Amino acid sequence: GLLEDTLVIWGGEFGRTPVSEKGNGRDHNPYGFTMWMAGGGVKPGIAYGATDEFGFKAVENQVSIHDLHATVLHLLGLDHEKLTYRYAGRDFRLTDVYGNVVRDIIA
Repeated sequence: GLLEDTLVIWGGEFGRTPVSEKGNGRDHNPYGFTMWMAGGGVKPGIAYGATDEFGFKAVENQVSIHDLHATVLHLLGLDHEKLTYRYAGRDFRLTDVYGNVVRDIIA
């Protein structure tokens, strides 16, 4: 079906802190967040990674933003290591030097 050829992603690159900040709501939290991915080569029916008991930070199978981007680009058929842009006389990768494809979630 179409889901085999379509990558569906729900989520963001940061979560929310597990506690209220000074009564003004919850703040951004880049250390622990949820992504939901389906189709397009993603292994179905798995959970990958875990946060601490408070939901504040990832403690198991941490995935950086660079890893997430590298994985999405890979699933779209693009080699993240070859995608560069020139700035200040130097070539930079879109996923910087840190990005690695998270192969454990690929079908």
